[in-house]
Amino acid sequence: MTPATPLPVSPIMADARLLAQLMERLEHSPAPVDAGQYRAVAERLTALLVAQPPGLALTALLDTHPASAELYENHHYQHAGLCRSPLEPALAADIGARAAIVRAQQHRKENSIHGKN
Repeated sequence: MTPATPLPVSPIMADARLLAQLMERLEHSPAPVDAGQYRAVAERLTALLVAQPPGLALTALLDTHPASAELYENHHYQHAGLCRSPLEPALAADIGARAAIVRAQQHRKENSIHGKN
C-alpha cells in the first residue's frame, strides 16, 4: 500500500493554517490573553481566509478549526448569514425566538386587558 501524497498547499493556506492553530490556542487558553495579540491574530487570519478561494483546502481548515470558522462566518454574515452553522440548531433557535415573542405579546395583551402595565 502506497501512502497518499499530500496535496500542495499554497503559501496563503500554509500561513492560514498556522494562524488557525494559534487562534485555537488563544481561544482555549486557561490564562488571560492579551487583547491586542488576539485582535492582531484575528485580523490577519481573517485577511488570509478571505484571500483563500473556496475549495477543499479552505473547507478542511474551517472544519478542523472552529474559531477560524467563526471568523470566516462573521466576515461573510452580511451576505450569507450563518453559512457554516448547522441548519437544525439555527432553525430551532429561530422557532424558539418566535415562540417567545408570541408569548410576550400575549402576556402584554392580557396585562393590558386586566389594567396592568
